[in-house]
Amino acid sequence: MSNLVSGTTIAEVAALIGDVARGNMLSALMDGRALSAGELAFHAGVSAPTTSGHLAKLTEAQILAVEKQGRHRYYRLASPSVAAALEALMSLSAEGPKRHRPTGPRDEAMRAARTCYDHLAGRLGVAIADSLVSRDWVRLADGAGLVTPEGNRFLCDFGIDLGQGAGQRSGKGAGKRAVQDLGATVVHSARPLCRTCLDWSERRPHLAGRLGAALCSHLLRKGWIDRVKDSRAIAVTPAGASGFLETFGFSPA
Repeated sequence: MSNLVSGTTIAEVAALIGDVARGNMLSALMDGRALSAGELAFHAGVSAPTTSGHLAKLTEAQILAVEKQGRHRYYRLASPSVAAALEALMSLSAEGPKRHRPTGPRDEAMRAARTCYDHLAGRLGVAIADSLVSRDWVRLADGAGLVTPEGNRFLCDFGIDLGQGAGQRSGKGAGKRAVQDLGATVVHSARPLCRTCLDWSERRPHLAGRLGAALCSHLLRKGWIDRVKDSRAIAVTPAGASGFLETFGFSPA
């Protein structure tokens, strides 16, 4: 059963996210992976004991979840709902007053392509969404999406099996992450099939939901994109440059 929401509960969650060190940790986890306390301490720029205190608070509030592997612990965002809230805050921050901060190569890399939890964002994510919409493989409206029968056939040929629900309209909601099976991305969960996120850098929608997650994992597996170390940025490989042009009709910058 969901908790009753009040000004007090909103303030409590906002206070947890509002600390600079915790904000940097949560931002680092927006690439969808689980990170160790040491890795999160690096991103936050604080000591190991301070990091442990922050992680305990975020875990107790169910903003983070812990995965144990032997003696090691790894932390990840607790749910797609947490990721959606953080992405909304990023969009709101991007619209706020201009703050002086020198930009560098990492900023441009994030704008070009990055992960937004388990799906693609930036110019690459928006371009993929535009391509699917222009071919009438996906239809978007009011934050929700529909995969057409032609789009489902394309995705199956491309190596993605969306399972049940293709061709049905989906809105926002929580769910499980995509699983991979025998070289094809197979998605089974109650998570919405297709929805949109407003991209904070492009100010236009990119694809989220099960479809967005499946596309991201499949493109990583195909070697068209690769993760950039210690960053949410994504790099397009030479194979990806030709693949996006041939399959989706655009050439990534």
